[in-house]
Amino acid sequence: MNDIMSDRFKGQVAIVTGGAEGIGRAVARRLAQEGGKVVIFDRNIELAEKTQVEFARENLRILAIKVDVSQPEMVIAGVQRVMNAAKRLDVMVNCAGLPGPTNTKITDYSAADFDRVVHVNLRGSFLMAKYCIPPMLENNYGRILLFASIAGKEGNPGMIGYSASKAGVIGIVKALGKEFAETGVIVNGVAPAVIQTPLLDQVKPEQLKYMVEKIPMKRVGTVDEVAALATWVVSRECSFTTGFTFDLSGGRATY
Repeated sequence: MNDIMSDRFKGQVAIVTGGAEGIGRAVARRLAQEGGKVVIFDRNIELAEKTQVEFARENLRILAIKVDVSQPEMVIAGVQRVMNAAKRLDVMVNCAGLPGPTNTKITDYSAADFDRVVHVNLRGSFLMAKYCIPPMLENNYGRILLFASIAGKEGNPGMIGYSASKAGVIGIVKALGKEFAETGVIVNGVAPAVIQTPLLDQVKPEQLKYMVEKIPMKRVGTVDEVAALATWVVSRECSFTTGFTFDLSGGRATY
């Protein structure tokens, strides 16, 4: 891509969760291309290590660590490992997430499935922010980006767990943006509509058709489009916006 800035993140250390594939992988690549030292957290360590090897072929050095963002002990250990090695943390992008059941009415949606989705999407966002903010405060600088969804703003029928959990992520962004507004730590979110990732394989065709038809551009977004926005939001250039959730919806968002 011609618009990549080779040194925008030079000297900075970034954690990207869910970095083994999809949006997380694209964000991790762009951060590394722009000079950042990137660590990806993913519970699928085999896939994460494969990504690490593939990036190395592009002369992009990243580190893969097995972390389930819903488990506090793993999050704490992962962040501590980064701090022990790099002595700093500048950027955290939380992309890890689950869609859960799709095209499923609440009456057929199990409590176990609801808990599983909320555990990863909402609790994971809480834990990653909770344990990444303190090391950022040590340097009076940090950029946190939590991935929400247009489903968290508008609600997708048939996806109650996903919609509720992503609405919660937007709440975390709003609260933390205000909590740390007088520090150098900025917290924002991004709410994509449908993006072409392996996650779509878990969405029933009827549900996917509904979601794409809601997009005025009548297409899905690309991971590179997401990465372009995400890396700006976690750069020094984004200095007067906090507690905000950016739309990336092909025109679907109306507010």
